[in-house]
Formats: sequence, C-alpha cells, structure tokens
Amino acid sequence: MEAPVLTAAPGAPLISFGGVHKSYGDNRVLQGVDLQVFPGETMGILGRSGSGKTVLTSMLVGLTTPDRGSIEVAGLQLSSFKSEADWRELRLRTGYLFQGSALYDSMTVGENVAFPMVQHTDWSEKEIARRVAAKLEQVGLAGIEAMDPGELSGGMQRRAALARSLALDPEIIIYDEPSSGLDPITGDEISQLMQDLQQALKVTSVVVTHDLRLLERVADRLVLLFEGKWAFQGDFEEFQRSSHPEVRLFLHKQAPQEDAAK
Repeated sequence: MEAPVLTAAPGAPLISFGGVHKSYGDNRVLQGVDLQVFPGETMGILGRSGSGKTVLTSMLVGLTTPDRGSIEVAGLQLSSFKSEADWRELRLRTGYLFQGSALYDSMTVGENVAFPMVQHTDWSEKEIARRVAAKLEQVGLAGIEAMDPGELSGGMQRRAALARSLALDPEIIIYDEPSSGLDPITGDEISQLMQDLQQALKVTSVVVTHDLRLLERVADRLVLLFEGKWAFQGDFEEFQRSSHPEVRLFLHKQAPQEDAAK
C-alpha cells in the first residue's frame, strides 16, 4: 500500500503558509505568518522557546490547526481536511522526528522502526524486516534491531528515531529540535547525518531548532520567529549580517531566559 507522491507545480513551493494566526487565550503565538518551502529544500525555523516554532510545524500534520490563514502542501488546502482519512495520505508522506526521540520503551529498536510499516502497510513480515534493516543501516545503526531503546546512547536513540521517521520513505521530514540534549560532538554527527540523508533522498525538510551550529550546516534558508512574526528570512550568511536586535541576540547568545513551553 503506497501513498500518492506529493508534487508541486514547476517553480511552486511544496509547502506554503499564508497569513497564519494562532492564539492560546491571550497569548498570540502566530500573528500572520507567511512561509514558502520549495521541493528539496531544507528550511530552518529558529526562535526562542515558546515562540511557536513547533506550533507552526505541527499544523503540517494536523496536530494543531490555525485560527486563521491558509496552509497548502503540494496544492492541498489543509483547511479542507475534515477527518482522519483526509489527513492519512499526507501523514504517510511526512516523517516527524520528535524532540527527545520518543521511542517506545516497550518495543525493541527494530519494532520501533517497524511500527509505521505494521500500522500503515500490508507488507509481509519478511519485507518489513528487510526494510527495517535497511533504514537502520541508513542511519548508521546496522544490526541493532534486538536492542532496547534504553540500551542506546542519546545519539543512537536519535538515529533510531530518525530511522522510524524514514520507515515509509517520506517526501517531507520535520525535525523537532534534532540536537536537543546532545553534546556538541554528537550534535555534529546528527547534523552530518541530516546532510547525508538530504543528499541521498532529496526530501523536503523543515528543521525546528534553537541550534545555530546545526542550522549553519544543514539549512538552505532559515527564518527567525519573534513575537508571532518573522524577524528574519534568508540564508545563514544573511542572518549573520542582519542588524535586527533579535538576530544579534541569537548570534551573541545573549537572549534572556525564556518560557519553557513552545
């Protein structure tokens, strides 16, 4: 069982946010956000904790809905989706790497990677096992199917979670804080893996992070979310030259303490 391929018209973005608003009570998290992500591009979304980065990307898979505005993926208007069945095809083509990996402790690593295949395909056990082995090898974890998540280091857990995200050969990958909780060396290894996968798979990626080191390595473009709007859009070199006060705070690591919630 295969989901249809997501395609955009020539020269058109694969993902498009138009005037997106989202509030929680009096907290106006997003205030008219526009963003376009093109096929094969890696877009970084930067911002303080609580700025709405994850709120924005969770809208791409229906975990959150905007109060106003439009979101299109491959020409599909997401506001027209009314049921889980409407969301199914898009979710099958979207890999989501959750912050902290979110592996199931009750399953082995192999069972974790196999889970989307078991849930959403009619592949045989032999085919699933073959694909699990291939996905683990793709992230540098060949042969660890029988291990439990608790036996893995933080970096290995992140790789295993990424293998699960790749299980159904997605065309869009959303990375939610992929280097969070990792030491700089392991974070660099994850950055390199993301680059390698992008080059090999030609997927469209959206990377939510506060890690400038990671974005410098992986992002084609990046945006900085501040007070519900974009404080910056452009590539990393342009980011370094920006005079916006929030950009300067990020670059000099002088941002004040932030709220814990995203």
